Amino acid sequence: MPHSSEEPQIRPSVPGPRTSAGAARVPQPPRPAVPGPRPGPRPGPPRGAGSRPGPGPSRAARSASPSSGTATATPTTVRTARIRLEAATPDTAVAIADDTVDALLDDGRAPAEVLVLTTGEPHPWAEHELSFGEESYWRQQTEGEDVFYALASAVTRTTSRPVVVVAVNGGTDADVAETLPAALAKAGTDLIVCGDPERLRSLL
Repeated sequence: MPHSSEEPQIRPSVPGPRTSAGAARVPQPPRPAVPGPRPGPRPGPPRGAGSRPGPGPSRAARSASPSSGTATATPTTVRTARIRLEAATPDTAVAIADDTVDALLDDGRAPAEVLVLTTGEPHPWAEHELSFGEESYWRQQTEGEDVFYALASAVTRTTSRPVVVVAVNGGTDADVAETLPAALAKAGTDLIVCGDPERLRSLL
C-alpha cells in the first residue's frame, strides 16, 4: 500500500553515529596521539614508617658543612698573659723576685707553677743545683715539684708554667728586650718583671 505523504516514513536503523534530524554531522579528523602514557599526579616527598620527617644533620655536620658548601674556620683567640712590673734595681731584683714568689705561694700557687728567670747572674738556688751537674739540675724541671730557677739565656730550654718571674739583675737593653717576649711566651697567665719600670716600659 503506498504511503501517504502525511504519514512519516520509518527507515530501518543503520549502525553508525547518530545524527540530528535534517543535518548530517561532518566527520572530525582524529586527534593526534600523544606519545607515552599520560603523566600521573606529582609524587609527594618520601615518607618513612612515621609521618614525621627524619632527623636533620647533626650540629657538628652543620658547622662543618655550611650552606655555602665550604667549611669556615672558627677564628681562634690568642690569649696573652698579664704583665706586672715590680720596681727594683739590678742589685735588689733577685730579692724582689724572691718576695714575689713567696707571695704567689701564699696566695695558693703551687711551686711547680712558677718559673724564675734572671737576666744577669744566676739565682743562688740555680748556682747551688748546677754544682751537682746539669743533668741533675734539668731533671728537677722535668719532675716539676718545685719552683724552677734558670738563666734568661736558657729560656728556650725551659718549659712553660702559669707564672713566670723575671729578675732584671743585669744584662744589656738588647738582652732584656730579647728575654721579655720569650718569657711572655712561656707564661700561661702572669708575667711579673722585677726591674726599673721606666726602662722596662721602653723595652716591652
